Amino acid sequence: MMKLDRPLCIFDLEATGTDAQSDRIVDVCVLRFEADGSRSLFSCLVDPGVPIPAEATAIHKITDDMVRGAPAIKDLAPKLLELFEGADLSGFNAVKYDIPLLTNELKRAGFDWPLAGKRIVDAFTIFARKERRDLTAAYKFYCGKDLAGGHRAEADARATAEVLFAQVERYADLPKDVAGLDAFCSAVDPGRVDAEGKFVWK
Repeated sequence: MMKLDRPLCIFDLEATGTDAQSDRIVDVCVLRFEADGSRSLFSCLVDPGVPIPAEATAIHKITDDMVRGAPAIKDLAPKLLELFEGADLSGFNAVKYDIPLLTNELKRAGFDWPLAGKRIVDAFTIFARKERRDLTAAYKFYCGKDLAGGHRAEADARATAEVLFAQVERYADLPKDVAGLDAFCSAVDPGRVDAEGKFVWK
């Protein structure tokens, strides 16, 4: 069990997109854990003041109709700042997304969110550092076996074959033929600007 010497707010945001600089929040949840073991929950839909793109709704299932009449971020800001007061922060990919997104939203609404002195625990960072993302890990996950002789070409090729066949069996919506798998693997977001997909047209 985690030991808390002061409150910890674990929070998550859903938004109109993935750009922490310009997208708008449509859903917020803050779980506040106190050092004495008690906890509180705040959860609320947010009117972003702009239409929610269909691609965002496809992910979080939040529609324009659902947020109509919900408070705007400027209305929620005092409550959120009160919840975060004196607390450390946590989330999943919070450092790169949730914290900058909320900071920018609060700034646009005329509120300052002082982060100085707050400790930040990002569950995504822990996940990325503690769980391997290589062939050995994939072989264990998909095939349930330890990879012997890894980093030799034959052992890696055999393991890759087993992983691929296990993936095709595991996911019902994955194509079962090479042409379909090729299309799946090479699918490109039409909004992409660069080869790696780091930049998209909006």
